[in-house]
Amino acid sequence: MTMELQVLVSKKGTKVVTATDLHQALEMPNHHYSVNVKKWLNDFYDFEDGIRKPVRMQDFAPRKVGDNPILDDYYLSIEFAKKITLYSRSKFKLRFAKWFDRLEMEEGSLRNLSQEQALHLAELTKAMSRVSCQEAAEREHLRTYKSRNEGQANNWWGYRAEVLGYTAEELRDKLRRHGKSAQGKNQRQLLASVDKYELVRAGVIDLFVSIGKTAEYARQMGDLAKSFAKGFALEITDDRDGMDLFSSTANANAFRELQAFMLDAA
Repeated sequence: MTMELQVLVSKKGTKVVTATDLHQALEMPNHHYSVNVKKWLNDFYDFEDGIRKPVRMQDFAPRKVGDNPILDDYYLSIEFAKKITLYSRSKFKLRFAKWFDRLEMEEGSLRNLSQEQALHLAELTKAMSRVSCQEAAEREHLRTYKSRNEGQANNWWGYRAEVLGYTAEELRDKLRRHGKSAQGKNQRQLLASVDKYELVRAGVIDLFVSIGKTAEYARQMGDLAKSFAKGFALEITDDRDGMDLFSSTANANAFRELQAFMLDAA
């Protein structure tokens, strides 16, 4: 199974990937790394602003590798990484080129979020204040994960922790540092004790990933939803005896709001 590429954010707010990660993801021979990267940085590409070589501090920037000062690594812009991928001979080039393309489009959608789309996300945020919705979104995320991994869920919790940005153990440590007991609490209870609005964020992330959005885009939507939840001063309601976000009748309005948001964002 091919690796997932980690998207980083530069000091300027630009989304980037590292040359070492890209080289590994494309499964190029490790001993060709230095030669390949040198070629990447000195070749000509059809950028949006014309055919040219990549520009230092615009398309790429040096990256210091603390534990390996000899290794030359670089931050690559998403556009540049997509060009490299398309020029490569990797058997995974189509997969990653499409992934970069989708990431570029989603970034554009996020920057151009309309008032109507923001309203749809606000309604989804309110729906995610209900525990039934949070759990349903998590189940859908798990179903999507299993469908991508031959029906297996062996590394589900580790994967989801990476997507959300924290592990259950990190949440327990945070509680202990604040003098609170973490004993006997599951991840949802830990989140509620640390920051109840993280439950809303996690639910939105689960839902967006489950419908095919990238983890990076889902996190951005989740962060925005968390801001909405704080602004609304939402209370988290345990309604598990009642509604379910994905049932055919219960809470249908919230699901329609999500569908409308996605149609507008497409």
